[in-house]
Amino acid sequence: MQPSFSRRSLLAAPALIALPATAQPIAGGRNIRLIVPFPPGGAVDLLGRLMAERLSTALGQTVVVENRGGAGGLLGADIVAKGDKDGSVIGLMGVTIMAAYPYMTNRMPFDPERDLAPISKVVDGSLLCVVNADTARRNGWTDFRALIAWSRAHPEQVRMGSSGNGTASHLNIEAINRAADAKILHVPYRGGGPAINDLVAGNIDMMFDVMPALMPHVEAGRFKALAVSSKEAVPFLPNIPGMGSFPELGLANHNLVSWNSIMAPSGVPEPVIQRLHAAIVQVCSDPAFVQRLQPLGYAAATSATPAALTALIAQERPFWRNMVEISGARLD
Repeated sequence: MQPSFSRRSLLAAPALIALPATAQPIAGGRNIRLIVPFPPGGAVDLLGRLMAERLSTALGQTVVVENRGGAGGLLGADIVAKGDKDGSVIGLMGVTIMAAYPYMTNRMPFDPERDLAPISKVVDGSLLCVVNADTARRNGWTDFRALIAWSRAHPEQVRMGSSGNGTASHLNIEAINRAADAKILHVPYRGGGPAINDLVAGNIDMMFDVMPALMPHVEAGRFKALAVSSKEAVPFLPNIPGMGSFPELGLANHNLVSWNSIMAPSGVPEPVIQRLHAAIVQVCSDPAFVQRLQPLGYAAATSATPAALTALIAQERPFWRNMVEISGARLD
């Protein structure tokens, strides 16, 4: 594995900028569409709804969530890339769309560097490994080591659901399979929500995904949490080990932390980009919003400027390219 690449941004409290009361509304005051590139019910959808509610207040105009799932988020991202260039269309996108997908296919429907304009990162989040609690009791999966051992003895009989091919969850499990000589079968879905439903039903056995949509099921006893994808445990779940706790499995340096950002179509006027950025910083710097995210396993993390997010994406592409090569993931 590559060294750690998580770089949590400061919340930039000094940049909590009050938007000018006389500022012209974006897109003539029409509703702003926040494209969430996954179906309802998953973690990204939940984050999108939290953001939309608060951005509506910060901007003084309505921001509505529009779910456009499919192709691991590419269909929704394509809608943003081809959207109106007046600020009326923005998208909530994970790092893999910008930094990993270009290495998985020669037929991207858009060019992320050319067709998308970064605005700001909004959250960081480790992936949480959960298993169906009944299946875990039946198979003796008392901890992550036991799960890996069982998968070695029963190749491809542990079925892991994800929100799609090439997502951070997919790349993560393939890296773990390779490092730990595990034999976990990846089962892609059209979004996190459908995968979670099948995990509850026992149709699949496990997930590695961001925490917000998983934690209610952990708390209800339907899922058993075994590990997180970051090297260290996360503050919210101090008793759930990070990958650094499993050096004997070859995972001592495994440290995958996903993040989400808000993007716009290229060509949106710079004043609009800056106004959107200021509104995002205002939302993510609000202590009430930060507190709302913490039980979900997300940490608010903004970019100092849109240009800083552009630089971060460029900086992290080599890591994600390596993850793609390890996984063999293709979108063709």
